[in-house]
Amino acid sequence: MPFLLLFAISIQVNFEGGSLGKVDQAGPAHYRCAVKGEADQDGRNRQANWYFFRVDGGQGKLVVIELTGLVGEYNYKPGTHAVTRHTRPVYSYDNRSWRHFRDDQVSWNDARKELRLELTPDRDRIWIAHVPPYTNAHLKKLLDEARGAKREIIGRTADGRPMELLTITDGGVPAGEKAGEKKVAWLMFRQHSWETGSSWAGEGAIRHLLSEKGAELRKRVVWKIFPMADPDGVARGGVRFNKHGYDLNRNWDLVKEDRMPEIASQKKAVLDWMRGGGRVDLFLTLHNTESGEYLEGPPVELGRRFFEALKERTTFHPSSPLRVAAESTTAGQAGRMIVTQGLWAERRIPAFLIEQRVEYNEKLGRHPTVEDRIDFGAGLVEAIGAALR
Repeated sequence: MPFLLLFAISIQVNFEGGSLGKVDQAGPAHYRCAVKGEADQDGRNRQANWYFFRVDGGQGKLVVIELTGLVGEYNYKPGTHAVTRHTRPVYSYDNRSWRHFRDDQVSWNDARKELRLELTPDRDRIWIAHVPPYTNAHLKKLLDEARGAKREIIGRTADGRPMELLTITDGGVPAGEKAGEKKVAWLMFRQHSWETGSSWAGEGAIRHLLSEKGAELRKRVVWKIFPMADPDGVARGGVRFNKHGYDLNRNWDLVKEDRMPEIASQKKAVLDWMRGGGRVDLFLTLHNTESGEYLEGPPVELGRRFFEALKERTTFHPSSPLRVAAESTTAGQAGRMIVTQGLWAERRIPAFLIEQRVEYNEKLGRHPTVEDRIDFGAGLVEAIGAALR
C-alpha cells in the first residue's frame, strides 16, 4: 500500500531494498519523508544513510521531497549525519540506469539538517535512492553468469540466507611456495548494506578476474571472495546492522554465533583456511563513506605498495595519506573491532580497509557512477596483483 495517495501521486517502498520512514503531506505535491535509519543492539549509533523509494503518478508535476530525520550517532558520537549539502541522490526511470540529481535540483537546510529535492519527472514512475542500489537480485545474476568461480555456502544469515564464498584461480597452476609462491588474497564486499558502491566494485572485480584480461591474476593469485556480507540488510533496505542490531563491521573481537552468524561464518572460513595450511597474503574489505576516501591497515610495507598501486591504477583519490589502523574503533570496549583490526590482532593477517567517497570525486570530475565503480573493481584487483608481486 502507498504511504500517501493524493492526486494519483503515491510513494512506494514495496520492493527489495526499499526503505523510508513516515511520509507527511506538506502541499499538493510536496512531501516530507523521514529517512528510517537503524540503531544497534543497544539502541545506540543510529544512522540514516539509506533511503530508496518510488514515486508514482508524478509525471509532468513539480514534485518536492524533503528528506528528514538525518541526524544520528556514529561510534557513540551523537549529532552526526551522513547526508549533507554535498551528497547528490540518484534517480532512475527503469530501476536499472541511474543518474545523479543536478545541483539546481537539490538544496540543503543546515539549521534543520534536511535535504530538499525538486524534480518534474518525465515519466509516471521514478525511483530515488541515496546511491545506486545493488540488491541480492543483482548478485544472483552475476553469480549465475560467473562460470569459472567455485561457489561455497559457508553459513547462514540471521534470516537464513546463504553466505557465499567464491574462489577464483587458475587450477592449472598449483599453489604453494614450490610453485612460485602463488599468493592468496581475500576480498570482502558489502559489510554494510547501504554501501552499494562496494557491490558494484565487487562485480567489476569478479568479472575482470574471470575475463581474459584476468588470466595473469588467476595464475599468480588465489582469490577468495565474500561477495555479499549482509544479504539480509540488503533485502530489507537496512543500513549497517543485522537482524539483531549487530554492526557487521564491528564485533570481530567478540563473535556471538547466535546473534551475528554472518560474522561467525566469515571468520570461521578464514581461520579454517589458515588451519588447513592456507596462506593469507592480503585481506581487503571495501566500504563507502560520503566525503572521505582512504586506505587503512596495519604498519606493514605491503600497505605502502598497495596505496601507490591504487593511486596509479585506479580512480582512488585519497583524502588522507595511508592510515595506520587503531587497535579498535572504541578503546577499552569489547565488541568494537572491525574485521581488519580483529584479523590483525588475532592472527597478524595483513588486513586493509578502503573507504570510497560517494560525493564528488575530483579525479573523476563527477560524482561516481555505477560504471565508475565497476571500472574501479577491475583496477582494484590489478592493484592488488601489483602490490603482491
